[in-house]
Amino acid sequence: MKVILRFLKPHWKLTVLTIFLMIADVAGALFIPTLVAEMLNRGTSSAPFGEIVQLGLTMAVVSLVAGVCAISGGYACATLSARVGKDMREAIYAKSLKLSVYDFRQFGTASITTRTISDITTIQFALTSTIQMVIPVPIICLLSIALTFGLDVRMGLILLAVVAVVLLLAFLIMRQASPLFRRLQKLLDRMSTILLENLTGVRVVRAFNNEQREAGRLVTAFANYASTSIKANRLFANLDGLSFFCINLFVVVVYWLCGTEIYAGSFQIGDITAVIEYAVMVLFFLMMAQMVILILPRALECCERVRLVLDHSPEIVDLVEENPGEEKNPKEVLSFRDVSFRFQDAEEDTLGHLDFVCRRGETTAIIGGTGSGKSTVASLILRFHDVTGGSIQLGGTDIRDMPQQYLRSHLAYVQQKAWLFSGTIAENLRYSRPDATEEELMHAADVAQAGDFIRSLPDGLSSFVAQGGTNFSGGQKQRLSIARALVKKPELYIFDDSFSALDFKTDAALRKALAAETQDAAVLIIAQRVSSIRHAQQIVVLHEGHMAGIGTHEELMETCQVYREIYESQTKEAKEA
Repeated sequence: MKVILRFLKPHWKLTVLTIFLMIADVAGALFIPTLVAEMLNRGTSSAPFGEIVQLGLTMAVVSLVAGVCAISGGYACATLSARVGKDMREAIYAKSLKLSVYDFRQFGTASITTRTISDITTIQFALTSTIQMVIPVPIICLLSIALTFGLDVRMGLILLAVVAVVLLLAFLIMRQASPLFRRLQKLLDRMSTILLENLTGVRVVRAFNNEQREAGRLVTAFANYASTSIKANRLFANLDGLSFFCINLFVVVVYWLCGTEIYAGSFQIGDITAVIEYAVMVLFFLMMAQMVILILPRALECCERVRLVLDHSPEIVDLVEENPGEEKNPKEVLSFRDVSFRFQDAEEDTLGHLDFVCRRGETTAIIGGTGSGKSTVASLILRFHDVTGGSIQLGGTDIRDMPQQYLRSHLAYVQQKAWLFSGTIAENLRYSRPDATEEELMHAADVAQAGDFIRSLPDGLSSFVAQGGTNFSGGQKQRLSIARALVKKPELYIFDDSFSALDFKTDAALRKALAAETQDAAVLIIAQRVSSIRHAQQIVVLHEGHMAGIGTHEELMETCQVYREIYESQTKEAKEA
């Protein structure tokens, strides 16, 4: 509930207006049965026709005012719900941008997506329904009971008892339903996860002929969700039936008790009509409230899931807000000073005691076997994780002593699995620098060896790119990703095994063009192929998270056994191929 109040606070004026309009609508609706009763009583007692006409006009005015308030209140409520939903989605998205890789693993990508879209949609619907159907309930119940007491004490007591029984039933059933709706949200996450895996990994599924296996997983997830939904819906079906029974019983009792009194002249026909109208209105709003109660436990669970994201303390936080001053050592762009790192759920360090410097105008390469920690180095530089020992410095300043935005504005990162966004090639290349001209885009594409294939497309830079770049080959996507980094013109380029999908000829041409393009910047290449890094001015060899050697290709061939074994194994494979 605190989550809702947090997002309602900026819109308090609209909230107050909405509630006021709803109360005015309810008051008008309750006033009409009173006028109807008065009209019937006067009509049966031979009152002047003018008085009846006056009551009719009063009813028309009250109905008109109540109708205007109802329409205005509905519009205001819908507007309020939409604004709250927008603010909540923006808040979750802004928070997700601050989450580290480890934080994302805690929640799960599918779960974050479900919370941002499905959960907030449920909260919006619950908010609208609560304002329109739940908030008026106590007002209607109290006024209806008070008006009924004014007509007849016995009728008031009976109506009070019926309302109390219905509310007690609703409370008991809601308490039983809460755990079910909590489980439903977890099952919804499970369905989203399996479905996302099936859609994104459809090629693997088909390649291994595992369609039946994956269909079985989904059917199981769907069945679990359906069975839990049935249990919850059965509870509320019981609540509906019992509520109708109680109200209908009240109507029967009213007619039974009042019949004799009307005959005796102590109770008027209009009064019994008003009592029945009050009871019917209470029934109507209680039934509407029960429909809201049906989703209220789910909405409360959704609020809790949203709160967990918003209140989560990110692993990576900016310790300072101001950008650092001038670089202490302009030549040394990036420095690793006795850096160690261990994942939160690991028992041993993934990286230990790394010491090297990336200098302007030079290429530093990192190579090592699978699991040696190469990609973790890139994650630490980008502050996707924070070091657990030592420090990483940009221009002589610890990267923890600068805002993340400032840090990443000086870097360009190309990951191994190239990712392109839906849109055009030009929009993807401008992702790193929105003001880049078409000439700059094509220059970067030529350096990345992507210029020829872009020119061969009918629309050139305006060619359509599917989500993830699925309409391009792996090599084309890598070259476009490299071009996107080149457009930025940063101080440090990080290529995380970014040439793996390129053939040797393209790789050689790219490295040659890259050397001329990045003379004023430092280049860090993380690779598995020796051929991609042998001309680097400095090669760092990693083995089981530690530095096994550092130097040029020739120096390492003489002094580093790990590097020599990597080189010889790749040379042997090339000869055998």
